[in-house]
Amino acid sequence: MPVKSPCTGVCVLDTKTGYCAGCFRTGDEIGSWMGLSDGGKKRILAQINKRRAQQKQSEKQPPVTTQPQ
Repeated sequence: MPVKSPCTGVCVLDTKTGYCAGCFRTGDEIGSWMGLSDGGKKRILAQINKRRAQQKQSEKQPPVTTQPQ
């Protein structure tokens, strides 16, 4: 069974992370998706899962503020 694209239709690259806001792929990953083997696509999907987990973890962290000296 072919590996499906993780595209969600929200195609905006975040300038801070370089990842698509919808699918968490980089622009290069999006551009190369159709030419990748299923193994290559699965490797990218594994990276996406890590990126999403990191994003969720960073959202849980309180913002760092500095105290005036």
